[in-house]
Amino acid sequence: MSKPLSLSFDPIARADELWARRWGAVPSMAAITSVMRAQQILLAQVDAVVKPYGLTFARYEALVLLTFSQAGELPLSKIGERLMVHPTSVTNTVDRLERSGFVTRRPNPLDGRGVLAAITERGRKVVEDATRDLVAMDFGLASYDEAGCRELFEVLRPLRVAAGDFTEPGPV
Repeated sequence: MSKPLSLSFDPIARADELWARRWGAVPSMAAITSVMRAQQILLAQVDAVVKPYGLTFARYEALVLLTFSQAGELPLSKIGERLMVHPTSVTNTVDRLERSGFVTRRPNPLDGRGVLAAITERGRKVVEDATRDLVAMDFGLASYDEAGCRELFEVLRPLRVAAGDFTEPGPV
């Protein structure tokens, strides 16, 4: 993966300054631009690590989810729910994983219309190898220590709750 030329200034900070001059200060503009740029950086880094395994990060996530299930298989609808993606994306992901020999499909015996995706031994091997490599590069977050990673997780949590990803437990 080639690195872009480094600028001698932070273009997001510059945009924030120019924005403030033109429309007034809007810290959320600089924040979202930073989050979106961080997402691009991280996705490029992790995709570069899993690409030699014939994976994208989305496909890797699906395989990991299947390894977390007791039987190594889940309904496609459950995969979409857990990964928070549209059913079409799940179908595309499972199609690719199946073509690579990392999963198989079978009818769900508990749901006449449903389909189960099951991880294969080859899929288990590739997820173990890719996980080893992703952990070694700290999932692209090596510039943060453990406390920084936990803080980043907590800073983004209210956004996820507000979006309806999950509900916070009430007071005990």
